[in-house]
Parts: sequence; C-alpha cells; structure tokens
Amino acid sequence: MTEAKGVLLPAYVVADESASMGPYQQELSGGVTSLCEGLRAEPMIAAKLRLAVLGFSGDVQVRLALADMRTETAVPQLIIRGMTSYRAAFDDLAARIPADVQRLRGDGYKVHRPVVFFLSDGQPTDGHAWHKPHAALIDKNRTPTAPNVIACGIGDAQAQTMVDVATRPEFAFVAKPGTDVGKAISEFFHALTASLVASGHALNSAAPQLVVNRPDQFVMAIDEVGQ
Repeated sequence: MTEAKGVLLPAYVVADESASMGPYQQELSGGVTSLCEGLRAEPMIAAKLRLAVLGFSGDVQVRLALADMRTETAVPQLIIRGMTSYRAAFDDLAARIPADVQRLRGDGYKVHRPVVFFLSDGQPTDGHAWHKPHAALIDKNRTPTAPNVIACGIGDAQAQTMVDVATRPEFAFVAKPGTDVGKAISEFFHALTASLVASGHALNSAAPQLVVNRPDQFVMAIDEVGQ
C-alpha cells in the first residue's frame, strides 16, 4: 500500500459579500491579504493546509479555489454585491467539500476533517431556506466529509443565528455591542490566521485537533443567547 504524502486540513473562508458590507470593503480586502501573507510566512504550516475563499450573496463566487498557499501568488478579492443567501453558501459547500476531499485523497493525501470559517454581517435574506442544506452539510451520516463550522457574526447578525450555523456552541461568536464593524472584520481574519497556524502545528501531534481562537472584540454567541 502506498504511503500517504501527508495529512492536509482543507479550510474554507465563506464571507458575506452583500451590499451592507460595502462600507467595509477595505477591511475585507486587508483581511484576506493578511491571511494569505500570514500563511505564506509559515511555509511549514502552509504545507499542511489548503485554503479556499468563497464570497456569498445571492449566489457563491469562488474567489480562491482550494489552493496551496506556498505556491499561490494571487490575492483573492471579495466583491460587494447582492443579498445574503445563506442557502447559496451551504448548497455550494455541500457539493464542493466532498469533491475537494476526493481530489486530495486521489492525489495521495490523508485529509483531516475540513473547517469552514463563516462571516456574516446580517440575517439571511432567504429566511429558513438554508436550514435543510446546512443540516445535510454537517450531518456526518449523510456527508462523511462534514466540516466543522465556525460562525462569526458582526453588525446585524444575531447570536442565535450564529449558534445555529456553527457545528458546536463554542464555535459561534458575535462582535460585542458597539464594536466597529471594520475593526471586527480585521479581528476575524487575525483570529482565523492564528487558528489555522495553531491547527497546522497540531497536525504534527499525537492527537491532531482543530484550534479555534476567539477574535478580539467578540464573545461566544451562546453567552449572548443565554442572557
């Protein structure tokens, strides 16, 4: 039996590109740039990761297909447009993640359970239509490659919605009341980068695990729900 090339962690950044994010285009661009540069600065860690950046509004646009950041030179750009369809995001992930994992395994890698970092500044404009595809995505019986989902809400995003999106209550965060949205976006990407670097280190340990850092100026959404 051929020995695996290594173990990879596929990571997906799923960012809200709806019109309400317009005033924060600069922070979004800066956050994506800092994430890419942060991973390139850690080539030993980047070797264990594959990164994708997806923008969602009324549909999903691939800003960066799953890539090795050691060799990826372009910086993905998020583009403000449209509504806030959570269903579009989860329909896309339900098809994309199993295909990506199959391709990585076909290339000779073992694959750690994927992780999705979900960022939204508002409530879904498609009501409850996203619940069914989301449930299918995270159900390990129906989707063996079901990802861990970390949900971060800023602006008008409600704590309960982030709890519903995240796969575990401790994976759901909301910005503290009064926090500047632009600053919250920057903190999201800073924590995301730190989480991926720490998780990459953990892949070398006897008990690999996903490390999730709470962004500064955020609280656990479950604490807000419980108030």
